[in-house]
Amino acid sequence: MKTITTAEQFNELISGDQKVLVKFYAGWCPDCTRMNMFIDPIIEEYNQFDWYELNRDELPEIADKYDVMGIPSLLIFQNGEKLAHLHSANAKTPQQVTEFLAAQQ
Repeated sequence: MKTITTAEQFNELISGDQKVLVKFYAGWCPDCTRMNMFIDPIIEEYNQFDWYELNRDELPEIADKYDVMGIPSLLIFQNGEKLAHLHSANAKTPQQVTEFLAAQQ
């Protein structure tokens, strides 16, 4: 998973035709660490998305703009639009994440 470090990079990535999945996280977040432990096989299975991660503490204005209230959250973008949002409360298990992604295909 590649890291987004600037707002310009984020805006460029989400504006394309390809579906982009962005995981919002923070270094202090235990649920984010737990997700990292199970996400790799999911990334391989759902490789139709370009996967990125964004530290919400480093780019809080983006998290605010897209209503990321809890972390980790998974958001899917295409052509500059937010298509889907898996809120942190529903992103705690591999099953919750795969059900969300399966519904986006």
